[in-house]
Amino acid sequence: MTMGAPNRPRRRTVSPITRRILAVNVLALGILVAGLLYLGQYRQSLIDAELTALMTQADMFAAALGEGAVSAGSQTGQRIVRDIARQIVRRLVQTTGTRARLFGADGVLLADSRLLMGPGGMVQIRELPPPDVYSEMVSAVLEIYDRLVLWLPVQDPMPPYHEKSVQRAEDYDEVPRALAGAKEDAVRAGRDGGIILSVAVPVQRYKKVLGALMLSKGSREIEAAVFEVRLDILKVFAVALSVTVLLSIYLAGTIARPIRRLAAVAERLRRSRDRRALPDFAGRNDEIGDLARSLRDMTEALWERMEAIERFAADVAHEIKNPLTSLRSAVETAARVKDAEKQRILMTIIQDDVQRLDRLISDISDASRLDAELLRAERAPVDIGLILGALAEVHEATAEADAHRVSLDTEPDLVIDGVEGRLAQVFRNLIANAVSFGPPASTITLTASREGDWAEVKVDDEGPGIPDGKQAAIFDRFYTERPEPEKFGTHSGLGLSISKQIVEAHGGTVHAENLRGDDGRVVGARFVVRLPLA
Repeated sequence: MTMGAPNRPRRRTVSPITRRILAVNVLALGILVAGLLYLGQYRQSLIDAELTALMTQADMFAAALGEGAVSAGSQTGQRIVRDIARQIVRRLVQTTGTRARLFGADGVLLADSRLLMGPGGMVQIRELPPPDVYSEMVSAVLEIYDRLVLWLPVQDPMPPYHEKSVQRAEDYDEVPRALAGAKEDAVRAGRDGGIILSVAVPVQRYKKVLGALMLSKGSREIEAAVFEVRLDILKVFAVALSVTVLLSIYLAGTIARPIRRLAAVAERLRRSRDRRALPDFAGRNDEIGDLARSLRDMTEALWERMEAIERFAADVAHEIKNPLTSLRSAVETAARVKDAEKQRILMTIIQDDVQRLDRLISDISDASRLDAELLRAERAPVDIGLILGALAEVHEATAEADAHRVSLDTEPDLVIDGVEGRLAQVFRNLIANAVSFGPPASTITLTASREGDWAEVKVDDEGPGIPDGKQAAIFDRFYTERPEPEKFGTHSGLGLSISKQIVEAHGGTVHAENLRGDDGRVVGARFVVRLPLA
């Protein structure tokens, strides 16, 4: 017999836990991206501050040139003296680390702080880059880092810096604007990967623009500051990445792998009934251990239910077989008997067997659908005292003269959450059982009291009691231990079993015991039902 759908190849997908582990790693990458974005903003703020400082220097240098490098004469004949301007420019930038270039009003380069006059002509000074003090591995990591920065929209692309052998004002966009009387700055990308900052301001004498001073500076200080921040970001990223990788390995070993084992076990359990298939996670006190224990309990409950169904089916087949055998024998005999009196007796037996089958099938049907009905039924507050009072009134109203008398003693407000109809069935079965065993005109005592968080109901009779050792067996299905005068087959043996099933479904217990007198003799039976109070 096959169970469930046919096996199909399962498509392997990334589990949710694995996705969470990947999300943790993406978090580390997010830290890096956030660091890159912060680094771009930090670098731009340093560039703006450096341009502001460079513009201030340019204003002071332009004022000095306007005062000291302009020839005397009429106001209309003022001009910048080239030799004096070169000396002033060189002296002004000696301690600033900047490069100064002075252009005349006609756009011709008049002075450059990087050009020196020597015996062989003009000599250009070039600053060498600082030595690389970091290892090749760090340099490689930083190179990868710089490439990542280029992929991010941190800032607009910068135009490249070009310097011709013969420079003029038109080679730099900011210089013509300075010759027109405006102040301008510019940021360009250097050939060595750095940036070139430059500002241009007009050189004036009595409001007349005589030239333009251009100050430029490399980004060594900026790059050094950015480099330190970049190293800090990389350190934080390395630590975060290491933690997330270790955490991922730990989570994969402690969560993903056990869950995969549980999933594989569940698949094996679906195909077989090997109780040993469940892994033992008894040493784990976390959610995985709780899940494993819940699966084990659920599996045990399912197996118990399946075994109970098998036993129930076997019991039903056995119990139905007896009246069917009797019925078949009576029918076969009635067909051969000619005596009217014997036929009447046989027909009575047939009717009794049919009634017994009808009663048995009805009780079996009730017992089989009881679990499902209790699961679907909506529970509500039920007062046990009111149920017992109603059953006692019904019994008294329908009792004959020599019938049993019902005595009721109950405390108020014994309220539980349950299904009222099924709870009434429990007490109705117990009262009927007490009536069948009690002698005529005897008293059945119903007592309901509060015992802590439980409501305890006792049903006492004055009958012969329960045979020793049978106190638990009487709740088994189809168990029959009836009084002597009672006709065989009157009861199906399912009443007490159904009552126990209903009580346990409400989280309670039921048991039976004998009542004894002062001399130790059995004077009756007692059934005790305990139900949790609401």
